[in-house]
Parts: sequence; structure tokens; C-alpha cells
Amino acid sequence: MNDQCRIECDCIGEMPVPKDAYYGCQTLRAMNNYHITGIPISHYPRLVNALAYIKMAAAQANASLGMLDEEIARAICRACEDVLSGKLLEHFVVDCIQGGAGTSTNMNANEVIANRALELMGREKGDYQFLSPNTHVNMSQSTNDVYPTALRIALVLEIRELIDSMHHLRRTFEAKGNEFADIIKMGRTQLQDAVPMTLGQEFHAWAVMIGEDEHRLREAQALVHEINMGATAIGTGLNAHPDYARAVTEKLVELTTLPLTLSPDLVEATQDTGAYVQLSGVLKRVTVKLSKICNDLRLLSSGPRCGLNEINLPPMAPGSSIMPGKVNPVIPEVLNQIAFKVIGNDLTVTMAAEAGQLELNVMEPVLGQSLFESINILRRGCVTLADKCVRGITANADRCRAMVEHSIGLVTALNPYIGYEKATEIAKEAMATNGSVYDIVLEKGYMTKEELEDVLKPENMTRPRYFHKG
Repeated sequence: MNDQCRIECDCIGEMPVPKDAYYGCQTLRAMNNYHITGIPISHYPRLVNALAYIKMAAAQANASLGMLDEEIARAICRACEDVLSGKLLEHFVVDCIQGGAGTSTNMNANEVIANRALELMGREKGDYQFLSPNTHVNMSQSTNDVYPTALRIALVLEIRELIDSMHHLRRTFEAKGNEFADIIKMGRTQLQDAVPMTLGQEFHAWAVMIGEDEHRLREAQALVHEINMGATAIGTGLNAHPDYARAVTEKLVELTTLPLTLSPDLVEATQDTGAYVQLSGVLKRVTVKLSKICNDLRLLSSGPRCGLNEINLPPMAPGSSIMPGKVNPVIPEVLNQIAFKVIGNDLTVTMAAEAGQLELNVMEPVLGQSLFESINILRRGCVTLADKCVRGITANADRCRAMVEHSIGLVTALNPYIGYEKATEIAKEAMATNGSVYDIVLEKGYMTKEELEDVLKPENMTRPRYFHKG
């Protein structure tokens, strides 16, 4: 045991820690306590990197204010650089969902950085009399400002990637909209024939929907730029130099190149999780609209012979273990399931934010994990939908036009010429006899052939135009 372990001590007592581990006894206690998701914080490298940026910024700020020995500060910064390079990622081992408002995550970072810094100083791991996780690495900090700041830095970076993937999906829909610009089809409301449109208009509308949400996501991202570093335990800045909050924020901006801002009221910022609720709501908005688009893709591609069959989705996998040749819309289906997960995560974020009490919200670990999961699966889902579905969609132009020409929905275009009442009469007769709107109008003498051919030309119904009532 002694050959393989070192003995560390915290306020609970002594504990053997694997000799080669960079984490310490407080991390090990958390590993023993929280067998929850099986997902360690190392699963989210940007969160780990954010912690390293914070510890480096804190060391630099404390050294500049004369609070931390320069040699210790340099060792801490070098250790943080190793974390940022990915060398120590495997030692960030605590479960992402944990009690204690993220204390175990903060201490995991403190211990890994302290032990690596000790090595760099020529000392043994665990020799905390020379460089301590709490006294030095955590100087002027509390979990209550470190953890939410780390979440925000990581979320900003994750959101950037999600916006990029949404942009890629939007451009893919736009390209298809241009490709299908001249394909006439029937528009539908409440799953009933409405009026003609182009398939290009349908695809462009989806692109616009996604583009709107890119803007909403940027707005939510801006709220996450506000941090509470220097708040320490509850926002009063206890145990921190009066200039520390400003100094550490400036160092963080310099290190991360992010437009981070210090909250004007650190007591408010330490307990307020409203920015997370806003962000989660936008993620839900994004996924609800994407799921709606995928429902449309599934409907338009239904068939191939007994459905709408207006478009063909690229075949990605055999669709059945019993029905030969069946191919299912598996990519839109997976986006639907992503939506269910994100919507559920939004409820988790809502409940976690509501559960905050007094000067702190201790539920931030589940809140953060839910946001990371939603962003990551949405990002992957957007790329998957673009590359494995939308890009390969083809149109059945003849089928689209045939349904338009057979549809009673054409009668809507006659309203300005023969009036709503006569148009209704035409529609009823066409429904009852399975006849053609065109033929019935001619038979009744309501319009001439030339007038009808102009008015009922599907291309003329896809945009506003002047009409001349005879």
C-alpha cells in the first residue's frame, strides 16, 4: 500500500491516494461519493480548460497584487499550461453531477494543478507545505465564483461551435432552395391542400427559420459573458484583495480572448442563474423548430408510392428487419429524438435554477451538464442533418406538379375574379365529381379559356400579382 499510495489529509481525515495520481484526497472522496452518470468532467474538455484559465488568471492577478509568491505563481501557470495542452485531462475524474455546488470539480482542478506545479518545482506530489491546492491554487477564490465562471467560459466556446453548425445547416437548406426554385408543388395547411408554391420557397423558409435562431443564440451567448470572479463565497469578496476582481477579470479576458465582463453586483451574480435559463430556452426554441422541419421532411418524403412522395431523402440504412427494400427517414428521426432530449434538459435547467436558495444556487452541476449535453447533441445533429440528409435530397418534380394540377386548392386563385361564393360552388362540385376546377369553370362560363389559363397557371400563384376583374 505504501509503495503504491501517498497519504493525504483533509478536514475529514487521512486517505491513501494513488502515488501517480495528480488529483488528491478531496477528488478521491468525490469519486467514491458520486457514482451518478459515469461521465467525468474530462468528458467536457472546454470546462477543464476554463478551470485552467481561471487558475492561471488568479495566480497572475494575485502575484501582481503582491499576494502570491512569484515562483509559486509561475509554477501554477506552467501547470495550467499543461492542463490546456491536454496532458492532464485524464486526471479530471469527478462525476459531472455532484453535490456541493461544484466544490469537487474546483478541488479536482486545484489538486491536479498543485501536484503538477509541485513536480515542476522539483517536489513530490502531495507535498502541500510548499504549494497547496487550497492556500495557493485557490487563493482569492471560492467554488462559488470559480465554478460558474468556468461554466460560462466553456458555454461561450460551445455555443460558438453550435452557431457554426447551424450556419452550415442553414446554407445547406439555402442551396437546396436554389436548386428547387422552379419546382411547383402544393402548399398545405392543416395537412389539407392550400395554394401552390415552389419547393424552393419551402426550403428557403426552413433556412430563414434556422437563421433567426442563430441570432437568438448570439443574444443568449452575450448574457453568458458576464462573470462573478472575485465574489468568493457569496459576493462580498471576502479573502480577496480589493483590486483582485478587476485584475483577475482582465487576466481572463487576455488569456481567453473572450469579451468577458465583471458583474456590477457580485452578490446578485453569485446567486442568479437567469442567463442559463435564457440560454436553455433558446436551445429549446432551436430544437423545436428543427424537429418541426424534420417532421416536414418525413411527411414530404412519405411513400414512396402511397404517401406524398414529393421529395426523396438519401437512403442511409435498410429500414426493416422484415420488410425487404424498406428505407426509413432515419436522420430526421434522430433529430426528433434530440429535440425530446433538449426539451427535457430545459425542464431540468428550469427546475435547477428555481431551486437556488439565498446567496447561492447549489444545483449548478446538473444545470451545467444539461446545457453542455443539449449544445453538443444539437451541434452534432445539425451537421448530421445537413451532410447525411439535406445535401442529398432530390425532388420528384413531375409528382409535385401533377398534385398541383389535380388539386381543388387552385380554386383559391379565382376569388378575386368570380367571388368567394362562386369559387366555393366550384370547389364543392369538383370534390363531389372528382372533376377539374378548370373544366367546371369553363362549363359554367364564369371565365374565358384565356383568362383561366393565366389565372390558374401555378407559377402565377407563387407570388403577389395584380389582377384585373372582368
